[in-house]
Amino acid sequence: MRVIALAAAAALLICAIPILPAASQPAEQPAPSGALQVVWEVKNRFRLFRDEAHFLRHIKAERGDGVLAAERRLAAATDGRGWARDMLGHLCVDATGRLVETCQRGDTKENYLSPEDHPVGVRLSGPVPPDATCTWTFDDGTPPPKQTTAPCSQEVRLRVSYGRTTIAAVGVTRPDNSVDSASADIQVRDILIAGLGDSVAAGEGNPDRAVTLADEGFCFRRFLGSGEYFRPSRAGFNGNKTCDDAQGGPEAVSAAGDWERHAARWMSAACHNSLYGYQSRTALALAVETPHAAVTFLPLACSGATMEAGIFNAQRARECPASGSCSGTVPGQLAQLQAAMARAQKTQAERSLDLVLLTVGANDIKFSGMVADVVLESGVERVLFNQGGLIASPDEAQRILDRDVPAGFAKLRAALKPLVGGGLSRVVFVSYGNPALSGTAACGGGRDGFDVHPAFNVNAERLRRVSDFVSGKFLPKLRALARCEGGIACKQPETDRMTFVDSHHEAFAERGVCVRAETDPEFDRECFSPKGESFNTDLASSATSPLTCDRRPSEFRPYASRARWIRTANDSYFTAMTFPRGLPATAQPNSIHDAAWGAMSAVYGGAVHPTAEGHAAMADAALPSVRALLDIKAPPEVTAEPLPPLR
Repeated sequence: MRVIALAAAAALLICAIPILPAASQPAEQPAPSGALQVVWEVKNRFRLFRDEAHFLRHIKAERGDGVLAAERRLAAATDGRGWARDMLGHLCVDATGRLVETCQRGDTKENYLSPEDHPVGVRLSGPVPPDATCTWTFDDGTPPPKQTTAPCSQEVRLRVSYGRTTIAAVGVTRPDNSVDSASADIQVRDILIAGLGDSVAAGEGNPDRAVTLADEGFCFRRFLGSGEYFRPSRAGFNGNKTCDDAQGGPEAVSAAGDWERHAARWMSAACHNSLYGYQSRTALALAVETPHAAVTFLPLACSGATMEAGIFNAQRARECPASGSCSGTVPGQLAQLQAAMARAQKTQAERSLDLVLLTVGANDIKFSGMVADVVLESGVERVLFNQGGLIASPDEAQRILDRDVPAGFAKLRAALKPLVGGGLSRVVFVSYGNPALSGTAACGGGRDGFDVHPAFNVNAERLRRVSDFVSGKFLPKLRALARCEGGIACKQPETDRMTFVDSHHEAFAERGVCVRAETDPEFDRECFSPKGESFNTDLASSATSPLTCDRRPSEFRPYASRARWIRTANDSYFTAMTFPRGLPATAQPNSIHDAAWGAMSAVYGGAVHPTAEGHAAMADAALPSVRALLDIKAPPEVTAEPLPPLR
């Protein structure tokens, strides 16, 4: 331990280093009895967040009992409205969801991919009299050292150079003029994590700002003139809510624009990438629990991605942002990652990728087509979806799984290997949970959770077949492919083997799409009918009162805690109500009352995808492997007071 002499301390040049009350306490090792200790932490260390207040919200929710527990505290503190709703515009991404090269974080502009320095807070721990004065010096080898004097009870903030060790030394002048001293080495570790994959990787079903529901109805047409029906509208929409507007033309374009202005909001609208996704939650949790490290996260996963269209090549955008241009396509994720690493290494040649979080494969086997096969009953909609190639069976999925997916994985391994230093153990493949289980059996049939569209009616036998295929064929095959097991030939098994995470499967089996509990929100229990009688069928009264219950649609809470960890079609509509603006012009609905958009609005925003709680459980499952790969210890469990409600 370095000692600062009293005479030297008196001669220090005082510099303008901020002295602030500690907003949060860094984790530390207990000092020996009677000893002083310099402790420090990186401030706002989840670098995707511009504002420290947003990071501190997660620090306060941390209890050492996991991401799921923290998510429930945050949900309760926001009355189920969601903690991320006020963060858009305060992230290191632009309006289109692309990472910005230079990000204003606090009062400093930082290179997002290659930071030159990091903000830290330093304080003195131990038996310090409350009126003692501390004289600090911070030396990273670049003269002159930074120096300041302040009451020992206060935190000192400064920025320390990345890649260098800064020696923080302090002299403590006690009231009797005696001097004690302490020192510590400060070296920030910046962990670079990329998130790749599909809708489950991105967080589909959980917009950062959920749609705000109006209490009156909005009219949708049925296919081929077979009728109309009303569902809750978007709050603030001033256009025609009935179905008697003109088909196409400027009037419809104007109405669609007004409708879009009141849409749900995403970190990336084109990809439905969300802060609630398990990849974001894993990286964020790592930052929360690791005070001596910063986490730089690259959210590249995109809803709708397959290995070929999405990972390797461009894919169709999910929808367009509320403002700005929209090309309708998203570049391949690997190309984006390679370009990001090239930019990073221009300024830091040694900058490398520490970890990749990956989930992909469901779209390759046409999982959404199997969902459509299960939920669409016989009728016009089923015929049209079938003609459009939007319905698939487990038999078709099995053929693709046997024929195409292994080759896709081999290609993916070869592409990822050079990005992670030649060993794929740093690619953490987080498996899907089976969305259709209630304990050991598949969910039953019916319209429970799926009566938002008149053509939906879950077929129990088809659902059982899909569930059996997912549990018995698809998920084991993914494990074998990722781990080079079960007859899967890898050229170099020791370096081709990914880290595979599926410890959340058992918990998801108890939390399928059909699961209900008395602890569910009152709105769900009173307004989402198990018999599929949630919506008013009378066209005259449903225009103003679309629900059959006595509650208002705006009372729905998308992020309240629920027994189910899977979004129903009703959840999808009430949470995201997605309008497919990113589709090609030929696939765009003619009107916002169009029958095709009515069907898409119920499923396009996340039906049969994990809720925020489900994603938090996936993050909890991923973290042990992530910590082990990064050589980070799990934090100790701590006790703290409940979070106060957010205003």
